[in-house]
Amino acid sequence: MDSPDPANEPKLGGLDLAEVVERVPQRMFVLKDDDAFLVADTYGDVIGQADGLFHDDTRVLSNFRLLVGGRRPSLLSGSVARDNVFFTAHLTNYPLPPLGSAATPEGVIHVERQRFLWGSRIYERLRLVSYGNTSVYAPLAIHFAADFRDLFEVRGQHRAARGDLQRPAVGERHVTFGYDGLDRRHRSLCIAFSEVPTNLDEKHAEFDVNLRHHEPWTMYLEIGADPGVPSRTRHRHAAAAAKRSMRNRQRRGARLRGSARLFQSWIDRSHADLALLTSDLPTGPYPYAGIPWFSTPFGRDGIITALQTLWLDPSLAHGVLAFLARNQATETSSFRDSEPGKIMHETRKGEMAATGEVPFASYYGGVDTTPLFVVLAGAYAERIGDVRAIDTFWPALVAAAQWIERASSRSADGFLRYARGEKTGLANQGWKDSNDSVFHEDGSDVEGPIALVEVQGYAWRAYGTMAELAALRGDDAAAKHWTGLADTLRDAVETQFWQEDQQFYAMALDGRGRPCRVRSSNVGHLLYMGLPKPERGHAMVAPFLSGAFNSGWGIRTLPPDAARFNPMSYHNGSVWPHDSVLCAAGLAHYGERDGVVRLLNGMFEAASAFGMRLPELFCGFERDLGEAPIAYPVACLPQAWAAGSIFMLMQACLGLRIDARNHSIHINDPRLPVELDRLQVRELQVGRQRVDLRFDRLEDRVVVLIERQSGPAPVRLIVCA
Repeated sequence: MDSPDPANEPKLGGLDLAEVVERVPQRMFVLKDDDAFLVADTYGDVIGQADGLFHDDTRVLSNFRLLVGGRRPSLLSGSVARDNVFFTAHLTNYPLPPLGSAATPEGVIHVERQRFLWGSRIYERLRLVSYGNTSVYAPLAIHFAADFRDLFEVRGQHRAARGDLQRPAVGERHVTFGYDGLDRRHRSLCIAFSEVPTNLDEKHAEFDVNLRHHEPWTMYLEIGADPGVPSRTRHRHAAAAAKRSMRNRQRRGARLRGSARLFQSWIDRSHADLALLTSDLPTGPYPYAGIPWFSTPFGRDGIITALQTLWLDPSLAHGVLAFLARNQATETSSFRDSEPGKIMHETRKGEMAATGEVPFASYYGGVDTTPLFVVLAGAYAERIGDVRAIDTFWPALVAAAQWIERASSRSADGFLRYARGEKTGLANQGWKDSNDSVFHEDGSDVEGPIALVEVQGYAWRAYGTMAELAALRGDDAAAKHWTGLADTLRDAVETQFWQEDQQFYAMALDGRGRPCRVRSSNVGHLLYMGLPKPERGHAMVAPFLSGAFNSGWGIRTLPPDAARFNPMSYHNGSVWPHDSVLCAAGLAHYGERDGVVRLLNGMFEAASAFGMRLPELFCGFERDLGEAPIAYPVACLPQAWAAGSIFMLMQACLGLRIDARNHSIHINDPRLPVELDRLQVRELQVGRQRVDLRFDRLEDRVVVLIERQSGPAPVRLIVCA
């Protein structure tokens, strides 16, 4: 069969359709700095699908493409550096048109695009080198556009009206775009070049580049809100600042060092991704949820990520608590699903949020975020070993706990339920917040208000946390009050959610108190909180480790016998790394270790297939011999609680608990993943002491010792087989 003529291939935005189809998250590359992030393809191009430069939830750069000789160069490679600072694409030319002599053959010119993001600004260096024997003419063009579309528009939401897009202003070496939004905010973008273009207009810049043998031609570009004068000096100074900032973020907390290179790559990539996603806010570090759709503070995601990494880096938990306490709701709004004491679900800075077209400027429609806030505060105080560490947050904790109590008292059964205030809010307000994620055994919809099983576990743990903290603060009456609420809730959950014939807990109760008799991963979160009685907790081990839930790559949100099971869905049968590890930590809470190690091994192999970076989620198809896990097409990558998953998994395998109040580290029946014979935990903070631990595999057991410690209060190591 003859090869098709490339000229006859369908086009989209000037690109071959085949190239567009390949633009899936696993082939896109991300840079981030504070409230700005850039998503581009392997070539370094932006074509205005879900990619671009975004700032404050607005896409400011929607098109940015490099052409050499009138066409896209041939790709050699594209990658982001291990520290997530630099993106580099290596390209080469197709045959170039002649200019008074023979045409330049393909593969003669090396094109290097290197860029980074700093100060919400793109810095790019474009470098061309000819390896031909004669001088080469290389006509270069850069196409660009700025659409200033709100992130929710980019996601597909229709708007009845938009603001005014100004006519671009063209200078000698720069083009400035402007937009006056309906929120009365002016947004601008300037694209500037260090070289004077041969031709420059509002859509593209052209450069006539003549290359001599082995003599580089270099141009610097800057793209940001304010005009700049790109130069080698500015580029180098900004690059040094970007690297220094990332290095400082990566130095927070303890570090893990394993004996296997590939496993260590997973650890390092996860650590680097958390550093990339963490922004230093006035209240402290906060992990933004994920890129591209959730690069903003989310309450639930920030709390879970902080819990995953708490044993290694308590400072992240402090930053999350401080931010959420400062943004706690103080008034009632059905539009924002807010009530006094509730903890924020999501915040946005875009035009549609500012004008009220969407409720997410400060949105509180998460039923689980408030109890999880209390749970994190208690875990943080225990990890630090000082109840005074949460004095600043105590009023917010009391308000949060009082909201849980008030909200629960509205239902006759005393469960914490949710129902959105208006249709613009989220229909489902647990972590599985898609519209179809809660249903009855026969697949029918559920009428609310809905009580999710895991949310009752969060509320139970929150009550218990408040009781413990109140007792430590000397308030025995409050401690007794919270303990009573916890005991009552626990009894109610064990009575009304437990399905004796299934030997499993129901996913939820509907508005009439009928159980949603669906087995789900939600119950793994209940195990993590420790609510189930020991015998019931132990009964959960076999189902979660069986093929019904464990796909071989991780735990599915639903088993295949569920009415709405779909391994390609968002919440009804897919694998979410953070969900899997909360289930694994729950199993470890009830004494399971070997199964947790098997889960860790499966997720490590999944990470290997995804370039050592676990996505937000992936499809829940059963693992087949020789096949890789199947990607979910629009998953966020990187995602904070996916990156943090390895650290919670490792803690669960090691059976490690830090008792800073009593200057001790407890290790219970430790395990190492199959890939590791040795693991070091360096610079682990226990009070004011810094400790280095070492775990070694000796035949069929794992031994642990303190290699080194420094500080005023020596730490004891307590090991239980």
